[in-house]
Amino acid sequence: MLNKVKAGGSIMYCRNCGSIMNDQAAICVTCGVPVGKGNNYCPMCGEATESMALVCMKCGVNLNSYGEQKSKLAAGLFGIFLGMFGVHRFYLGNIGIGVAQLLITVLTCFLLSWVSAIWGLIEGILILSGSINRDAKGVPLRD
Repeated sequence: MLNKVKAGGSIMYCRNCGSIMNDQAAICVTCGVPVGKGNNYCPMCGEATESMALVCMKCGVNLNSYGEQKSKLAAGLFGIFLGMFGVHRFYLGNIGIGVAQLLITVLTCFLLSWVSAIWGLIEGILILSGSINRDAKGVPLRD
């Protein structure tokens, strides 16, 4: 994924957790994931990538920001039960939309909270059904 040259050798970043690791390592000492074919493979689809690639050409995942997957169940339930406050959007990293839902609720002294509640309920159902299946970074939600 990312290689940096440092006095006397190169270091790599783990394709799973992003920790710095020795370029000769067989496994990541932080998360225990085997290096396998090396860090030149997309962690999402397994497609071979260029050593300094920023985006996977097969699935479009941003390789620099690929991180831990968020839970689809948690995001859906946040949307259904706490959607009027935008909690599910904050959880998925869509801060702007989360702030909008929160402001609709708070600035109207809960008079228009039903708008945000219905909005959150619909998005919660869409998340659980799989129609919304990625977070703000483009990382797929885990089941």
